[in-house]
Amino acid sequence: MGSAEEKKHSNKIYAERLGNMFSFLVGNAYSFTAGVMGLVHFVLLITFWLSGVMPLVQFNVLSVVVYIFCFILCRTGHLLPVYASIILEVTAYTVVSSYYVGLKCGTYCFLFSIIPIIIYFGSSLFKGLQRWGVVLMLILNFLTFTVLYISFSNVPPVYEVSETARVFLVIFSAFAMVFAILFYNAMYIYASEHEVTILQQKNRELSADAKEDALTKLLNRRGFLPMVKELMNNRRGKRFCIAFCDLDDFKRVNDTYGHEAGDEVLKHITRIITDELHGCDICRWGGEEIVILMRDYDLDTARVKLETLRKNIASDPTIFFNKEILVTITLGVAENKNSYKEPEEIIKVADERMYYGKQHGKNILIYEDRQLEEKETGEGA
Repeated sequence: MGSAEEKKHSNKIYAERLGNMFSFLVGNAYSFTAGVMGLVHFVLLITFWLSGVMPLVQFNVLSVVVYIFCFILCRTGHLLPVYASIILEVTAYTVVSSYYVGLKCGTYCFLFSIIPIIIYFGSSLFKGLQRWGVVLMLILNFLTFTVLYISFSNVPPVYEVSETARVFLVIFSAFAMVFAILFYNAMYIYASEHEVTILQQKNRELSADAKEDALTKLLNRRGFLPMVKELMNNRRGKRFCIAFCDLDDFKRVNDTYGHEAGDEVLKHITRIITDELHGCDICRWGGEEIVILMRDYDLDTARVKLETLRKNIASDPTIFFNKEILVTITLGVAENKNSYKEPEEIIKVADERMYYGKQHGKNILIYEDRQLEEKETGEGA
């Protein structure tokens, strides 16, 4: 078991490191490309210097300088000149090297190595119709290769390099091409998946925001009503109660202590309700009103539970900057009946009972209409 857990943990760490590496490369793709291209031309410079091809030594010195400037431009955010410089430099190098050492050295492979670069960077630099420019550059890239092949296939090169140098140039050029294809495709796949992951996360957050109250993290009406509706439509699970709660004299809290204190009181009451009614679905109906879906509760069980909740709230003050703010809550509760067809019907009954409690003393639980009749009779007497 321990070994499996360790392996799982090790794989997780490896995946995180790999993800961090790709994130770094995606964020620094231009700088990385300029650095690698400069290194490639430095290797070519040494190769041609050892082979005695001085025109290509001079050209590669210029190329290294170009990529140094490109690296500096990357750090200052001037990416379009870097993009254009890479394409123009590689194209020019391919033409010049094919002229001096011939096609057999394989330097034309560099034309193919910039295809993924043209696509990868072009897709981020250009939008809309501008992206047809990327297609045009790919066509010009292919036409350049075609012209080179036709022009130099039967023409002897200006310099004959050694067999060793020729084999190295072919392998090195092919490696650069394969590396570019693999690397920029991997970068594109990672960036695309990362973008999808971020989009999914934002969608989840938006969905949560649409169904949750931002302050208390309780459900709002949009998230709550479908739950009640689904329960009412489920014949096998129709037993439930709805409690409608309202904090007493909440305006006084805001007026006396300020709205920040009022928000803290709401969050404190939310925690008490969530702890006391664990497993129930709780909704901030609006302002200081809270509605609770008590699944599998009959009225008697709900009444006992809510009465305990009422007493706990009344005895547990909110601490706000060393001040104790004590509030009470008035509740109305109703049990589901077959006669209710919509969530609003049972909620309305619970609301009316709560409202009656607000009008007759507050800090009370009203759980049946008989209570209302008894209170009205007592008041009449």
